[in-house]
Amino acid sequence: MPYDALLVVSFGGPEGPGDVIPFLENVLRGRNVPRERMLEVAQHYHHFGGKSPINDQCRALVQAIEADLAAHGLRLPVYWGNRHWHPFLTDTVRRMAVGGLRRALAFVTSAFGSYSGCRQYREDIDRARAQVGPAPPEIDKLRPFHNRPAFIEAQIDRCREAIRQAPTAELVFTAHSIPLAMTQGSPYVEQLRETCGLVAAGLGCDRWRLVYQSRSGPPSQPWLGPDIADWLREAAASGVREVVVVPIGFLSDHMEVLYDLDHEARCVADGLGIRMVRAATVGVHPRFIAMIRELILECVAGKRPEACPPECCPAPNRTAGSLPRG
Repeated sequence: MPYDALLVVSFGGPEGPGDVIPFLENVLRGRNVPRERMLEVAQHYHHFGGKSPINDQCRALVQAIEADLAAHGLRLPVYWGNRHWHPFLTDTVRRMAVGGLRRALAFVTSAFGSYSGCRQYREDIDRARAQVGPAPPEIDKLRPFHNRPAFIEAQIDRCREAIRQAPTAELVFTAHSIPLAMTQGSPYVEQLRETCGLVAAGLGCDRWRLVYQSRSGPPSQPWLGPDIADWLREAAASGVREVVVVPIGFLSDHMEVLYDLDHEARCVADGLGIRMVRAATVGVHPRFIAMIRELILECVAGKRPEACPPECCPAPNRTAGSLPRG
């Protein structure tokens, strides 16, 4: 076995009301975001009792991966570290080093190539290794998976569950909006469109739309659009009365799904007289978990794990910051 462990790397989120501001301050470090905006976003967490669901979802993901690997005879311990909250990535990598691990694979909870969804995770891993000391484990990031058949199958299954509730509804996919400047040198939009097309084809649907959500930058900065709220208004004006919303850009039902879709977008839809059915994210769908095992086995067989070119997904200009959430 050429690898000693699997490391799941995620964003992190507060576990209670007292964690919200420290967590957001971690997210904002080095970003030019007004404190008023941070306090506004803090209210999104307090709307749900001050706790993000993302950490519990990561715990469920780790447990599902461990069970799947064990069921298939793969003795590979699974570790978990976050970018912005406990368990911090550096602490986890240090624990791996103390345990004598020499080489690990990393699975990051992001399917699409962008600075924040790809390169920044690679930078975080490198920074954590540097902080651990002279003998950190080597960590190879698993290859991107936006068009892997098992990932697409899991997405199709989640969509079917929603479509059964609204068989004649319009199908709309959502993903996190990012600054247009961040799309330069990044495959983000192309990968999203490819995934949407594959899922729609699997559903036998030739009419669908990709829109965006969770914009958090200043109005002067151009971001990907249209925003889902704007699209809902356009859809209502054209006579649409039912929509199935698929958060294709997210792997679990964390804060940007629960607040931005289930609360904000649903309020807009209700006000327009549109019935909105939201598809679940892949979460711990068995096909998604199987896909992670398939990626691991490819690396065990000697395939190169990281398929991103060195120049992919360059860092954005930080002069006008945005506020991603977990």
